[in-house]
Amino acid sequence: MKRREFLKTTALATAAVAAGPLPARANPAKPIIRQYRQVGKTDIKMSDISFGTGKLPSSSMVLRAIDRGMNYFDTAPDYGRSERYIGGAMSRIQRDKIYIASKFCTSPTYPSHLPLGSRKGDYIRAVEGSLTRMKTDYLDVCFVHAIGEMSKERQAEKKRLLDPEMLAAVEALKTDGKIRYLAISSHGPDNMEDLLLDAVRSGHYDAIMMAFNFMKFPRAPEVFKEAHQRGVGVIAMKTLAGAKDMSLDFQGAPFAPAAFKWVLNHPQVDGLVITIKSVKNLDLYLRASGEAPTAADLRVLDRYAARYGKRYCRTGCSQCESACPAGVPVATALRYQMYFQDYGMEKRAMQSYAALNRDARNCLTCETPHCTRSCPYGLPVQTLLRAAHDDLSFLV
Repeated sequence: MKRREFLKTTALATAAVAAGPLPARANPAKPIIRQYRQVGKTDIKMSDISFGTGKLPSSSMVLRAIDRGMNYFDTAPDYGRSERYIGGAMSRIQRDKIYIASKFCTSPTYPSHLPLGSRKGDYIRAVEGSLTRMKTDYLDVCFVHAIGEMSKERQAEKKRLLDPEMLAAVEALKTDGKIRYLAISSHGPDNMEDLLLDAVRSGHYDAIMMAFNFMKFPRAPEVFKEAHQRGVGVIAMKTLAGAKDMSLDFQGAPFAPAAFKWVLNHPQVDGLVITIKSVKNLDLYLRASGEAPTAADLRVLDRYAARYGKRYCRTGCSQCESACPAGVPVATALRYQMYFQDYGMEKRAMQSYAALNRDARNCLTCETPHCTRSCPYGLPVQTLLRAAHDDLSFLV
């Protein structure tokens, strides 16, 4: 990332944002949420830094986050015990002061997104299961999750996001007051921007959640502009570009808050969701709330890009996969490696890798690494895939 590019793209990025009142119990001696932003045309004003519960450790972490001003919680049935932990905290939560987003998923093992061909009743039962586990009557947002992950074909995934069975279930769930808004998410690896644009243009979706960070997402402005024009909210995820060095710091500017400030400095981004595993994470991440990036922040991002740019597989790129004669799902395998190595989600990563129809075992003996030669970012793809297979395989 070049500083001039940053300044060029974000010089006008000071957007007018709706600042909500801090919760009465918030402790000013600790970092707190200082900014709330409206999500598209919805009535949701989410905390600019919001809670991704993929590694939620306990019910008490939910209450701690609320005490600091967080009001948006992103969960899913396949995020382990996440929904049950939220349910464990529900008796102490003023429900109408927070927003809960979950997904059309079925089981606690990731990934378990409902596939194309699911019936209306499957979608309804998935939501009702989430409501039961979280001890609540409704979801504020329900996501069609991970579009672009289940098929490499754009048209196949477009059918999933426009599935009449799903849309009929959404209408019934809205009528019954069980969900309020429909959204869609994507972290690639295939057709991320095109599928999100399909969703935005369809008129069915109230918000999108996409991978976005300071590394390189050249088509993000196109998606953001279209969403903004149509009143569709934009939520960012995967904002830490792989989270490969959380200790990186420059002149008192730690990496994670710097990365968040960069994302939030884009006026069409309504908020971001980040996995929070500890109070230490909470204290660190909330330092970015309501803050603009500084020169020191930009410097630490430059350092991260220089150090890890040749190791980070860009979400949604997939340019190398068509060059692989064995059809190895490069981006997906490397994303699971990221969960294993950088996110501390070893079990989830290994289970997900084991469920792939094809894995990277062919890379161990491949003598013509077309993938490496095809990567536009110069990554040693074959070497990374061999390491991923070694880490993620269940070996006897």
